Amino acid sequence: MMWGGPEGWSWGIWMLHSFLWWLLLILGIVVLVRLLRGGARGAGPPPETALDILEKRYARGEIGKTEFEEKKRDLAQ
Repeated sequence: MMWGGPEGWSWGIWMLHSFLWWLLLILGIVVLVRLLRGGARGAGPPPETALDILEKRYARGEIGKTEFEEKKRDLAQ
């Protein structure tokens, strides 16, 4: 087989095609694994709810028990 003639070109094209096929296959597997693991990077904890904020304010002493219960009832409606 000669590397400089027409046979060399077909060999080179076959190698390029093979390389691109494997690259595409590996990239597909990486994307699939990332999607199955949870998707987005840096996904932190879920955002705080109004009830979470209210409980923290009560725990810090910013509001009293009466106001806490009243606002908690309002949030439940």
